[in-house]
Amino acid sequence: MEKAIEKWSGKVNEVSIGATSQEGGTRSKVIKVGGENTLPFLHFEGKIINPPVVAMEVWDMEPPTWPDILKEEFKDCLADPVGWAKKAVESWGIDLLCLRLFSTHPDAKDTSGDEAADTVEKVLKAVKVPLIVIGGYSAQKDGDVLFKVSEIANGENCLLGIAVQENYKTITAACISGGHSIIAETPIDINLAKQLNILISDMGFPAEKIVIHHSTGGLGYGLEYTYSVMERTRLAALSGDKMLSQPMINFVGQEVWRAKETKTSEEEMPVWGKHKERAVLWEATTAVAFLNAGADILVMNHPQAIKLVKGTIKELMEE
Repeated sequence: MEKAIEKWSGKVNEVSIGATSQEGGTRSKVIKVGGENTLPFLHFEGKIINPPVVAMEVWDMEPPTWPDILKEEFKDCLADPVGWAKKAVESWGIDLLCLRLFSTHPDAKDTSGDEAADTVEKVLKAVKVPLIVIGGYSAQKDGDVLFKVSEIANGENCLLGIAVQENYKTITAACISGGHSIIAETPIDINLAKQLNILISDMGFPAEKIVIHHSTGGLGYGLEYTYSVMERTRLAALSGDKMLSQPMINFVGQEVWRAKETKTSEEEMPVWGKHKERAVLWEATTAVAFLNAGADILVMNHPQAIKLVKGTIKELMEE
């Protein structure tokens, strides 16, 4: 009996992060995501030319709400983004970093765009892996901050964000001026995602340099809703919709490590089992679910969870 093979008319755009010296940057390698013309890991149906990638998150200040079992992994560098980045690369073999400029949020330290840019410059000099840079989740402040970041990282082809409805014009202009790619975020709604991509493209920004972020839900906290919208987005891309043909990113760590299942100790809830083991598996399980929904980039926190997910990706990429 002949296999029923789906023949898709479209494919996902391929986005590059980082630039080597030959491309005008200083990164040691370029990471490419997207480019597939089939659903996740259906190797018999099409080509998955770039495997999904995992980025470790680095903060520019000590994360105020992380549980101790997560902080323990970074105890010698929590307040030092340069040391944190170097440890990620040298100790854990991380080849993609996501620098979160949380200190710029008005309710955090309200650091300036110039200070944030200085941090980015130091990290770029300390490590040579490609970089994702996001602001502090303050729509108005992020636009100003990322303009400064874009200038200091000119030529490095970073992935900058997060552009939302309220600030996409400023962040898009910053990415155009510095030659970077952009993360576009909307609430979990496929039509809103498409609309924001159109608005960004209308400013003269290439649709091929946009990465979609559907607001991520952690395991037990709306994962199913995010999963279904991501699945619909990928089906639209494969059906030829150019404004939904972008790779997708999920900020897994930020959602998982504020859930009660990752924060509650085994003394408080012994029936839940060992705290660290449970928390690591909570992050890894959430990440693997999004892999199967079509995620191209996963931003994670715990090195053990990252190791588990990288191993899973390797297995899933075997044809």
